[in-house]
Amino acid sequence: MQLILRADVDNLGRLGDVVRVKPGYARNYLIPQRLAYPATKANLNIFEQERKRLQEKMDAIRREAQSLGEKLEEANVVMPVRVGEHDKLYGSVTTAMIADALAQQGIDIDKRKIVLDNPIRNLGEYEIGVKLHHDIQANVKVSVVRHDSEQVTGQSGEES
Repeated sequence: MQLILRADVDNLGRLGDVVRVKPGYARNYLIPQRLAYPATKANLNIFEQERKRLQEKMDAIRREAQSLGEKLEEANVVMPVRVGEHDKLYGSVTTAMIADALAQQGIDIDKRKIVLDNPIRNLGEYEIGVKLHHDIQANVKVSVVRHDSEQVTGQSGEES
């Protein structure tokens, strides 16, 4: 089935491209999400009339992603975690934890946009990629540090 894309779609194409996809993908996802039209003569004419408006919208999204990327490049996330013997973490640092730490700094990022191949299981500093737009990716510095040195030495005293 041939479609005209109304927006940039990852792994498929950009705004205005005429693409061929399987009918189920078109019928169940692209058309209901208003990401594409069936490629007919009438729809081509309609699309040409609204192309400028859609392009301005996509440019605004790209500019917003670029400014968010600049904020992320400047951000430094410190993740205090509990560690056991040999500086091994209890659990791991995940994308959700990184997204929450960024939200506390006033930068709202969906955890699915954070690119983390494997969960972080050791102390140290990491450069984590964040995919903001299909052609804009930023890096954020994440420092994984001990939560409390008294907990590491084995003392069970709780502080309030």
